[in-house]
Amino acid sequence: MSVLEEQRMLMEDNERLEVAMVERYKALRDPKSARSKELNPTVLPRQRKNILKIQHEIAWCKERQLENSMRLLDIDIDENGLLEREKERLTTGDPLKAFYDELAEINKHFDKYPDQPVENLENTYKYDTDPKQNLIAREVNFEQKFNSEEGFGSFFDLVRFHEEYMNLPGVTVALRVPYQDYLRLFDKFTQPAFPLTKKDKMNRAYYKYLMELSAYLENFLRLTKPLEENNTTLEIFDKEFGEKWEKREVPAWELNPTNYCADCDKTYANENVYRHHFDGKIHKKNVSQGSQKSRMEKERAIAALEFRIGKLAGTMQTERSETMMYAERKMGMTPKERQAELDLLSEEHVPANTDGHEGEVDDGEAKIYNPLKLPNAWDGKPIPYWLYKLHGLGNEFPCEICGNYVYMGRRAYEKHFHETRHVHGLHALGITNTTLFKEIASMDDAKELWAKIQEDEKAEKKANDNIVQMEDSQGNVMPLKVYEDLKRQGLL
Repeated sequence: MSVLEEQRMLMEDNERLEVAMVERYKALRDPKSARSKELNPTVLPRQRKNILKIQHEIAWCKERQLENSMRLLDIDIDENGLLEREKERLTTGDPLKAFYDELAEINKHFDKYPDQPVENLENTYKYDTDPKQNLIAREVNFEQKFNSEEGFGSFFDLVRFHEEYMNLPGVTVALRVPYQDYLRLFDKFTQPAFPLTKKDKMNRAYYKYLMELSAYLENFLRLTKPLEENNTTLEIFDKEFGEKWEKREVPAWELNPTNYCADCDKTYANENVYRHHFDGKIHKKNVSQGSQKSRMEKERAIAALEFRIGKLAGTMQTERSETMMYAERKMGMTPKERQAELDLLSEEHVPANTDGHEGEVDDGEAKIYNPLKLPNAWDGKPIPYWLYKLHGLGNEFPCEICGNYVYMGRRAYEKHFHETRHVHGLHALGITNTTLFKEIASMDDAKELWAKIQEDEKAEKKANDNIVQMEDSQGNVMPLKVYEDLKRQGLL
């Protein structure tokens, strides 16, 4: 194949890919089958699958078009001179002779293969709901991108990571949490939500756990948001981490306080004990195990992974909330009910407007009669009235901190204390430690409690400063009274 013919074919392929993307964008605008979750939060699970499937086909077209464009750029650069020689051959000498030579080559090919069918290239990328008639759908192979527990991008599957978390060094039996709580805490790396200290984090098992969890969330983001600039998003996360790390403002890795020894990972009560502990055996042993520079590099690598996991989880907050609801609902399901829900997620959606009447709704999806205005369940239908009364969804719970937002039902009210709206309201009041303010909905109560907490912290700090501590010959720090008792007994 000549270089000019390859150039023409690539340009023609790019045009067909543009037409294919337009067809699929039109399918996404179908009022029945393809309203995105952003435009319609009550979209059915099978419709979500159809949306994501079309988005992956569009992403495949964009990637193929980029590959063609890169090849066209290489042809235009013409490093080996093939394009220039091709043009020279066609423009010099007898042009008709070159034309008939090309025609003879074409005739020779079809004389050798007379029964070869002619492919209609216009239908190569044509959109069709039947995968057998849709080349792009076969190339994407959407059905194999998610496992059965992920529900085609609706839920996280973090069971494996929960097991790894339970077996981390430093996570004792008393600190282990069930899977439902892990879904709420897996991106929290500060105490008291996270039980491990900095010293407990400095091991290979914890680093491997963070690497695998970060890779899973990054891959899940790419699969559920194929049309977004995910690489740019990750670069923004890394840039933000770099800025925070320089200022030592990364959560759980803030600037070390006074009298803190990085080698011992310990804060000493006063400067005198801090200065003399350098001669102790424990400090010398910790220094011999690794340099300060090496430790800082390890801390940065671990902190970077923790920061990225937190950002990725915040980006996919909708999927996280649905996973928590699904995990809780799954506890009360029978195997038959679980299979029925998975079958609903796997169900193919038949596109609308087959009869030419746009926007017309068939009998199977007629408007559901809901005179009591009951909320919809996971299948898009109103929940039973007895369930509505059982959960008290008719009771209103206002929250002044959330801007007088009214929550329907006790469960939604208790859940909202960990959500972004309430946490943002507390931050606006100058409150940084939000974990102690559950069930506080009044702004005056929150301010009063925060003032009391600050007073207690100041009093505790002042009391600790007055405590005299001593250090024995092995570097063990203890109060003066304990030190004198042990010295009298000859146990030092």
